[in-house]
Parts: sequence; C-alpha cells; structure tokens
Amino acid sequence: MTEKEKMLAGIEHDATNPQLLAELNATKELVWEYNQLRPSMIEERNALIRRMLGKVGEDFLVNQPFYCDYGSNIEVGDNFFSNFNFVVLDEAKVTIGDNCFIAPNVSIYTVGHPTDPVRRNTKVETALPVTIGDNVWIGGSVTILPGVTIGNNVTIGAGSVVVKSIPDNCIAVGNPCKPIKFLE
Repeated sequence: MTEKEKMLAGIEHDATNPQLLAELNATKELVWEYNQLRPSMIEERNALIRRMLGKVGEDFLVNQPFYCDYGSNIEVGDNFFSNFNFVVLDEAKVTIGDNCFIAPNVSIYTVGHPTDPVRRNTKVETALPVTIGDNVWIGGSVTILPGVTIGNNVTIGAGSVVVKSIPDNCIAVGNPCKPIKFLE
C-alpha cells in the first residue's frame, strides 16, 4: 500500500513521503496562483478552483484567500459560498453538500498527529474524513476537526470548535460544539 493510499484510508502514514510532498507542492502553486488573481477575474478564478478541487457543483464562489493541502480530496455541492481565509487540510476526503455557506476564518482539519512527542517527531500522521450535509451555515472562525460529520440543515455558531459529529436540523455552538436548539 502506498503512503497516499494509507493517507486516504485513514491509516498512519509518512507525511514526508516524496509523492505526497510533490502533490502538496503542486497544489501550493495552484493555491498561490488562485490567491493572486484579481477578484474581478471570475472566470479564471472559477476555472482554477475546478482544476484544484476534486468536485465542484454549479453556482459557487470561493473568496480569496483560500488555502488547502491537496485540493483533490475536496468536494463541494451546488450553491456553495466560502468567505475569506477558508482553510482546508484535506489529507482525507472533505465532502460539503449543496447550499452551504462558510463564513470568514473557517478551518477544516482532516489530519492529526500523535500526541506522544517521540511518535510525532517521526512525522507520521493520520487523517479522517469530514462530511458537511446540505443547507449548512458555518459561522465565522469555526474549527472542524478530523472525523466529524455535520448533518443537514445545521447552523454552527461563530467561534465553535466542532470535535464530535452534529445531527441534522439543529443550531450548534460552543467549544466543544453541541446542539442548543433543534429545528421543527
């Protein structure tokens, strides 16, 4: 099994693998190029996002700056909007449904490192997917951690840290993020 296959399978892998580093660096070049485009260059921006990400639905806007690791592991549905400083560490798959809105300074992390410093210093890591359902609004400065699923029709309040999955049809806030109200 290659290090990339291990990474995508959620198995501990070597983050310094030459193939992975080459892919990361190629994506960094595209991200840099995207962030240098003028905001008025909508067609060029959209074409570059489509080239970078694994799947992009219809009617989307990704404000600059935008940052990701691989890009190819990110899928967004129709009617997607992300505001400034959207960061996605997509060592595992990140799936975002239709009609999703991402406020400024939101971070999605799929990757984690060992808590034992000796293991961590070997530069191994693991990654778990993040899934966000349809009709979701993620408030400003939210952090979403590896392995989390956010259901459909959810609002995540600003400043929340989402460490566990959130069910459908609710408003969730806090650190750690928890549902505080369910929708009818």
